[in-house]
Amino acid sequence: MKEIVEYTDYRKYIRDYYEERKRCSVFSWQKFAQDAGFSSAVFLKYVCEGKKNLSVGSAGSVASAMGLVGFEQTYFVLMVSYAHAKDDKTKVAAFEERCALANAHKMRVLGNDEFDYFKSWKNPVLRELAPHMPGAKPLEIAHACNPKISAAEVTETLNFLVKKKFLKKDKDGNYHQTDKTITMANTDAVPVAARELQRKMGEFAIKAIDLPLSERTMSGFVLGLTERSYERIRKEMADFYRRVVAIATEEDETERVYRMNMQLFPLSQRLESKKEKKIKKGERK
Repeated sequence: MKEIVEYTDYRKYIRDYYEERKRCSVFSWQKFAQDAGFSSAVFLKYVCEGKKNLSVGSAGSVASAMGLVGFEQTYFVLMVSYAHAKDDKTKVAAFEERCALANAHKMRVLGNDEFDYFKSWKNPVLRELAPHMPGAKPLEIAHACNPKISAAEVTETLNFLVKKKFLKKDKDGNYHQTDKTITMANTDAVPVAARELQRKMGEFAIKAIDLPLSERTMSGFVLGLTERSYERIRKEMADFYRRVVAIATEEDETERVYRMNMQLFPLSQRLESKKEKKIKKGERK
């Protein structure tokens, strides 16, 4: 099996553990459940299939049944805590605790760097801005940001971007991007951090309404859509987003850093379609 820190889904870890034991010995879901203290022979099977949830209280017993001790047992319990967190704040806390635990044992959590990157709006802004201000001091870069930040925040952010290899620093002290674009890792923790970034950018967008029309472009309209038309529009937005990124990366020079939001969200509850109404009407006859 892989190291436990390579997992983000406790159900997947349980499944892999079971399949590994099954492959190497006589092992069953019933034996597994008994070892973990469950009366139902198929409870853990249902957990893996998503039909049942493992509580945080029973996570330690399951971890013990799998032979996990020390930090690995704690890490497994934190995976369960993260999976069943009720809000983003609790999810972020559980993920950060997992990362801290892994770092203390010289291990890296999948998606940790990307998670930290998307946590702060200053990271993507300075990643774009700093490479196009060669020779600039932190205070000068800070004054170029909107909203304003301190020179200390600039220094802290740039150090993070270099340490995590989002930027590289040459012998003259100038910054360069290591990649043209940043994409999310294949872990559900990163979108949690990205949602916080989107909330912050949404706040900036509200303030940007007061900018002169020559400096910002905003428009929108309310649409009545079917699920089919919604999916078609979402695909069009994704295709448009890719074209925008391609245009932005064509030139090496930057004159100003922008944020572009694309949003399509519901303003009503879902209404029954004509087809669904006919089916219900037929069922009542």
